[in-house]
Amino acid sequence: MKLSSVEVEKPWGRNWLPAPFHNLTECGSKAIGEIWFEAPGKPLDLMIKYIFTSQKLSIQVHPSDEQARVLGLPSGKEECWYILDADPAATLGIGTKSPLSSDELCAASLSGEIEQLMDWKSVSAGDFFYIPAGTVHAIGAGVSLIEIQQNADITYRLYDYGRPRELHLDAGVAVSQARPYQDSLHRNFGTEELGKIVSGPKFNLHLCGSDIFTIGGAGPHYIIPLQGAVTFDNETIGPGECLILEDPLELITEPNSKMFVARAC
Repeated sequence: MKLSSVEVEKPWGRNWLPAPFHNLTECGSKAIGEIWFEAPGKPLDLMIKYIFTSQKLSIQVHPSDEQARVLGLPSGKEECWYILDADPAATLGIGTKSPLSSDELCAASLSGEIEQLMDWKSVSAGDFFYIPAGTVHAIGAGVSLIEIQQNADITYRLYDYGRPRELHLDAGVAVSQARPYQDSLHRNFGTEELGKIVSGPKFNLHLCGSDIFTIGGAGPHYIIPLQGAVTFDNETIGPGECLILEDPLELITEPNSKMFVARAC
């Protein structure tokens, strides 16, 4: 089933989007920050998003499953990012430069010092980051990326550069692990590097190439084309679209096609 796309306005979004979305919003008044996918009437275990930034996102954190369930919520939120394109000076804030106690994190968030204490990493196309729950993070300006995440709308803002939006300082500090990011959770790869990219704990992610092939394992599977086209049961999708399929599944792809295939654990 092809999923429907939803445009989401954000204060840090763009009024012009890159390909393959460039015909969607050109010189309009809306600042589109996210395009995400849904199946009306059908709950999804993963959320697939495209994110486009013209400004920094808030410095924020997500709780773990265990922390979320204490609050009566079904799950926490872990996610990963694949950078499609980035301005030369683009950065991502992932983790803090040094460990911070809860009191230090709270004080830095209140004063704005947290912005200087974040580890702002230079990024380029092909960078990939897995973001565990509890990681203090922020996406910088001038970035286009694909985000694959647990489907949980649970974000605690610690700092938002003075924007008039609600902060969640007490809840955010309580679930934060304010410390340096593990380098092992970052890699840079071209689309020619096929294989498993993420192996749990919350979802698996493969980068697959062109051919006729079958993917096993309990579904549903989320098919996210990066280049070329993918056909299943006479339905074809390309970059900027998303297909959800139960298993077993067989896909037919164009030559030189590449796609992510994601599945919740």
